[in-house]
Amino acid sequence: MAREQLQVLNALDVAKTQWYHFTAIIIAGMGFFTDAYDLFCISLVTKLLGRIYYHVDGAEKPGTLPPNVSAAVNGVAFCGTLTGQLFFGWLGDKMGRKRVYGMTLMIMVICSVASGLSFGHNPKSVMATLCFFRFWLGFGIGGDYPLSATIMSEYANKKTRGAFIAAVFAMQGFGILAGGLFAIIVSVAFKTQFSAPAYEVDPVGSTVPQADFVWRIILMVGALPAGMTYYWRMKMPETARYTALVAKNTKQAASDMSKVLQVEIEAEPEKGVQSSEKSANSFGLFSKEFLRRHGLHLLGTTSTWFLLDIAFYSQNLFQKDIFSAIGWIPNAKTMNALEEVYKIAKAQTLIALFSTVPGYWFTVAFIDRIGRFAIQLMGFFFMTVFMFALAIPYNHWTHKENRIGFVAMYSLTFFFANFGPNATTFVVPAEIFPARLRSTCHGISAASGKLGAMVGAFGFLYLAQSQDKTKVDAGYSPGIGVRNSLIVLGVVNFLGMMFTFLVPESKGKSLEEMSGENEEENAQVELEQPPGYNNRTVPF
Repeated sequence: MAREQLQVLNALDVAKTQWYHFTAIIIAGMGFFTDAYDLFCISLVTKLLGRIYYHVDGAEKPGTLPPNVSAAVNGVAFCGTLTGQLFFGWLGDKMGRKRVYGMTLMIMVICSVASGLSFGHNPKSVMATLCFFRFWLGFGIGGDYPLSATIMSEYANKKTRGAFIAAVFAMQGFGILAGGLFAIIVSVAFKTQFSAPAYEVDPVGSTVPQADFVWRIILMVGALPAGMTYYWRMKMPETARYTALVAKNTKQAASDMSKVLQVEIEAEPEKGVQSSEKSANSFGLFSKEFLRRHGLHLLGTTSTWFLLDIAFYSQNLFQKDIFSAIGWIPNAKTMNALEEVYKIAKAQTLIALFSTVPGYWFTVAFIDRIGRFAIQLMGFFFMTVFMFALAIPYNHWTHKENRIGFVAMYSLTFFFANFGPNATTFVVPAEIFPARLRSTCHGISAASGKLGAMVGAFGFLYLAQSQDKTKVDAGYSPGIGVRNSLIVLGVVNFLGMMFTFLVPESKGKSLEEMSGENEEENAQVELEQPPGYNNRTVPF
């Protein structure tokens, strides 16, 4: 039996799109801009780090990071992110969204700067301090996931809620693009100022001493966008849904939203009391009732995000290796260190510009028209198709005349990842769980995604190595090769498509309708309804 919706929450659900919606998108979105910049800019400089700190005199190839160091540098931020998602997701439900929101941003600012200041002159000390600060950088980034998604979902109206949450997440695309563009600018500036021969001409001279500043500058600049939005985050009021449904203060919720919406909203303190006494949703995260109502939903959001991130982060972090394998990026020994940074950054920027960024904004445009379920299913389907289309005739794509075709096909996998599950896995967990557990459940879902990212970051690093012992990078064992790795990623995407059928459709529904928070406590009605009765898994 449904209870009458609180007036303040109903006002949010039916509110017309206003300036405060766009303000919230920008404030929350700049966090994700920073997240993406910080997480993915490391892939632009790992080759440079190898040249600077792991050069071997007389070696045929430039220095590369040893396997354990490369895995740590690429993956340690994900370990921190996973931890931060769980911790800050839980904290956001306990202390409130706003109180925790500023903490995550300050951690990101401090650790971005500290990453670039990693001290020491020998490889061990520099890499150890870099990994230490990138772990805590990831910890702050992790908190941004559940908090930004939850805040945006609780601010938005039900008609355009999907687009608003997706728009916050879409700022990731601009973060990836900005990372590539800034790396191009810095590498060109240093390359112009400090010319150097190719590695095959002069192995030592190909890496100028000033190259050590390049990776530090690229990492440190990530602090700027986060620092610029701190003040505005602190000025945002607590979300009305947290204040009314969790803190049980409908008067404060009405007051806050009256200012935000610029309309008079009547306070309803007596309904807040009813909500605490009669709600059928007083169950906890580890209760049988949560398992009955939302267990399959949580399995759906965690499994799809886990599978998606295995493929997505493998592609993003190691696209430089794939492009090198097909010859789109020249052989490392034919370039100097700064030229290699430029080539890698240019490749990442082109992929971001023509596939990653458009994919995100296609989701923003269509998510409230065709729904989350359809977009996610379609995205996984096409990612599977294009992965197999790249992998099965892989030798065909390695021929010089076919490389542009390979890049185009590879770009389409990014497009459908972002016009697909990479966006929807972020949106849906912020919509389908009760307010008092929303941030926690989103954090759990996001953490499972980062677990997948770690599998991708660590696993693909070894799997993608050539089967030919003479062609593997220094310190690595032969792997299964890029072709077979792409087949594995195709299978992972197919599994993601299957698990999508566990994820409910939330298009056009209020948050309380999705979570059942408007129900009166009625044991008989509860017993007569099958598990998950309040949500359909697949839209009909």
